Amino acid sequence: MESILLKKLSIQISLSGLSFCILNGADRKVVYLKRFDFKTKLTPEAVLEHLKNAIAEESSLNETFDSVLVLFQNELSNLVPEKFFNEAHSADYLKFSSKIIKTDFISHDTIAANKSVNVFVPYVNINNYIFEIYGAFEYKHAATILIEHALKNEVDVEEDHMYLNIAPFHYEMVVLKQGQLQLYNSFEYTTSEDFIYYILFAVEQLKLNPENLKVKLSGTIEKDDPLYKLLYTYIRFVAFEHPSEKFTFDQLDLQVSKHQHTLILNSFNPCE
Repeated sequence: MESILLKKLSIQISLSGLSFCILNGADRKVVYLKRFDFKTKLTPEAVLEHLKNAIAEESSLNETFDSVLVLFQNELSNLVPEKFFNEAHSADYLKFSSKIIKTDFISHDTIAANKSVNVFVPYVNINNYIFEIYGAFEYKHAATILIEHALKNEVDVEEDHMYLNIAPFHYEMVVLKQGQLQLYNSFEYTTSEDFIYYILFAVEQLKLNPENLKVKLSGTIEKDDPLYKLLYTYIRFVAFEHPSEKFTFDQLDLQVSKHQHTLILNSFNPCE
């Protein structure tokens, strides 16, 4: 009798790159994990062309999947307390902090851990293409995965924590004090000065102590990167963050720098 592998695909979409992960749910084995970084920040239309090319060229992405999840990693999102959320006013939650137009489609995720709603703009052109290729699928904002992961990690924790998920040209920041969410935001950077400025500004504004603040890094950063060395100049405790769940990997080389893929690996539910 043929075993049921429950093959699941997650696709992470940003204007600076694409990531793909295929998981065999039955044995929690990652059989495909790849990131494509762009040389510059692109438009959603240009990203769609890269997505089409990747799917056309990578045979693993042309298989049949039991589920497909798309993560949109962009700055077009905002958190709203669940008790104040009204779907009819979704655009109002975004228009003062994000550049949106009247024709933008707006969606939202519910974050049960702190009773909030993440309102965001997905890229409709990409959703249409994914549906055309794979059929029905789910989509979320990448920040939802990042925030849920941070809140799950810091239950009953006294220390202050800052999570930084680094991508080319931008990064997401999540700050928790005693396990409570204090800040989520996304920052663009082009220089190392940009990179460190927003971090130190958040430390100052939230009255965090750089001597005992715990910073957890994921994404496109390594210990020998200039950005890491600059951050370590100001922050005493810096560590790389790994996925919430334990996975086995089909290829040994996929285990290297797992923190680079923490976000997309955390998109798979533990019960799946």
